[in-house]
Amino acid sequence: MQKLWGGAFAESTSDLVERFGQSIETDLNFWQEDIIGSVAHARMLGETGIISKEEAKALIDGLEKIHEEGPSYLKLDVEDVHTAIEFRLGEIVGPEIAGKLHTARSRNDQIATDTRLYVFNQFIRTQDEIKKLQGLLLELGRKYRADLMPGYTHQQRAQPITLGFHLMAHFWEFQRHGLRCERLLGGVNFSPLGSAALAGTSFPIDREMTAKELGFLGPIPNALDATSDRSYILDALHICALIMIDLSRISQELILWSGKEFGFVKLADSVTTGSSIMPQKRNPDMAELIRGRTARVISNWSTLAVTMKALPLGYNRDTQEDKPPLFDSLRKIRDSIQLVHQMLESANWQTERMAECTYGDFSTATDLADFLATTGMPFRQAHEIVGKVVRGCLERGLVLEDLTPESLAEIAPEVPAVALDRLSARESVDRRNSQGGPGRRAMDKQFEDAARVYETVGFPKLI
Repeated sequence: MQKLWGGAFAESTSDLVERFGQSIETDLNFWQEDIIGSVAHARMLGETGIISKEEAKALIDGLEKIHEEGPSYLKLDVEDVHTAIEFRLGEIVGPEIAGKLHTARSRNDQIATDTRLYVFNQFIRTQDEIKKLQGLLLELGRKYRADLMPGYTHQQRAQPITLGFHLMAHFWEFQRHGLRCERLLGGVNFSPLGSAALAGTSFPIDREMTAKELGFLGPIPNALDATSDRSYILDALHICALIMIDLSRISQELILWSGKEFGFVKLADSVTTGSSIMPQKRNPDMAELIRGRTARVISNWSTLAVTMKALPLGYNRDTQEDKPPLFDSLRKIRDSIQLVHQMLESANWQTERMAECTYGDFSTATDLADFLATTGMPFRQAHEIVGKVVRGCLERGLVLEDLTPESLAEIAPEVPAVALDRLSARESVDRRNSQGGPGRRAMDKQFEDAARVYETVGFPKLI
């Protein structure tokens, strides 16, 4: 196996050692970032006179050719992506000139630069995917703003809401995820390049120049910190885990709601699978896989956290293990966001069934208690009286909507008959116009706020 080191070694490493230390399989994910960083480094070497401008141009031209060729031209029987690119560069411009590319640079600052560029680029893409999902949620929220459904706490029917109101809750979840991504981008956007192995270099390099060319806000001030830090990857993995957690919650709702017991939604054939033995089955496998793979993404954060725990400053080979969980988590959230988008976009919402389920579930009991409180009755007393009303209905085989002035007077004579007007699910929803509620005026305001943040570049704070 070809390596960029070994001059001081009297014998070759064993095959097992070489195989165990290889990272080329995962490193290839950021072959473009490695080339981009190398181009900036080569240009700086030429501008500062560390190498001649002619040599710098030859290096840049060679690197650009490798970029045009793509990774298929790179040898894979090497230690890492840096080695693969440098050996290919040697084939193009000659090993003598290619060997000058690594002047004033170490693989330690090189890999840190590659990873920061990669994380930045990937989370720009993640923000785009989040925006697309938010756009769909906003569209569906408006479409189903008036369609009644049960609202749940403890997985028990609690108060009537609307499907649009429920979907908009997920819109705001992803607004927070977009904001987290923005904070990550601000923290990751500093350059380690030029820090060399850990203590900088005696060559007259220009770190500001390379940072600017690569789009960073500036160089990381301390070379030891620059080559040691992996906290930004932990931040990235944490965001991935949080995104997957919310995607798994949407997935769980779709799994439950598509079952006959709920019957709230029918998922399209394109996002479901069948059974090899039961021909009638329509399985929400994609939602289940998202739910299951959320555990993998959560564990990826934990894996790197445990790897970094108690590592002394300076590059340690342990940190080679930072990239597999990063690549895995990014791939999973991207696929999962797109799949949730497909499931929601193609879903056939059973709005009549949802509305039927708001009848007879005692979910307007709170409205009755609120009404009594408006008469001056302490809410705790109102709560107790309504509890008596509910118990009286259950004993008589009634639901709240079945109550008449006569039956109400028999159960709770202290409750005026006019209170019966409060027991409609539709009116219950329409009355809840406090900020953030499902009432019409409240939803008008929420849609206005949502449209404003959705149409704004980036992810501003909620309101």
